[in-house]
Amino acid sequence: MNKPTLLILAAGMGSRYGGLKQLDPVGPSGEIVLDYSIYDALRAGFGRVVFVIRREMEAAFREQVGAKWEPCVPCVYVFQDLHDVPAGFSVPPDRAKPWGTAHAIRAGRHVIAEPFAAINADDFYGADSFRRLADFLSKPDCPHAHCMVAFRLGQTLSEHGSVSRGVCLRGADGLLTGIREHTKISRHADGTLWDEPPGGEAIALTGEEPVSMNCWGFKPSLFEELERSFAEFLRGVGDEAARTEFTIPAVVDGLIRAKRGTVAVLETSSRWFGVTYREDKAAVQKSIQALVASGEYPAQLK
Repeated sequence: MNKPTLLILAAGMGSRYGGLKQLDPVGPSGEIVLDYSIYDALRAGFGRVVFVIRREMEAAFREQVGAKWEPCVPCVYVFQDLHDVPAGFSVPPDRAKPWGTAHAIRAGRHVIAEPFAAINADDFYGADSFRRLADFLSKPDCPHAHCMVAFRLGQTLSEHGSVSRGVCLRGADGLLTGIREHTKISRHADGTLWDEPPGGEAIALTGEEPVSMNCWGFKPSLFEELERSFAEFLRGVGDEAARTEFTIPAVVDGLIRAKRGTVAVLETSSRWFGVTYREDKAAVQKSIQALVASGEYPAQLK
């Protein structure tokens, strides 16, 4: 069986962060967050990397990322393009940005024919996450058996603003039954966690909830599901077509409800951290320095 592929979603600009956070150094030798993901994936047994980027960032991305990793692992670049829609559909004239995370994963459909993991470029997932993904994806299993790595909600917050998280709902068999979106989670001064969506009812959370951080393992059959779901999405958005996003949690939820596939929830001992706001960068740097000091990573990845 072919080694699984790592698909890295790196096309998005960090609007709250205020810049191209995917290429912002956080490691002691100038490493960026996705360098650690690639390093962990390679030692877990992944065999190829596919980057989803925008065409206008290709030169900078190849110079900073490709030049480092192409000598070590086959690298492929694909582009998330607003106008990449199924035949028979058109882009609304007032739509300014691509369609979301599911649309970004769909950009890899012409170059991926093996099991693959899909991750965010600007999230740090940890070595154990990639080991669990590689183990699941390397098994000769049902072509419609997918997986996701779940992190503990309390370890995925920012001290500098609210976050949006999808809480994983599981059955007794450990399979995902759905994802409940919480859009404005923050920790109050008394230590309690609340989701306080604008205009909605506040919901108390414990911090122990397993959440999705867009760390997925998919069989290539997912691309058929994406085509079907994207067409349904475009037919259904109507007047909201200029703003609504086509997200991977929504696609996964539809797949599960229609019984066209399963998603195993893989809990990890890895600690997630990421740069949601520019002020988060110092905490990420400190966390990486601690992992280097403990021997988890070398001071210079390459």
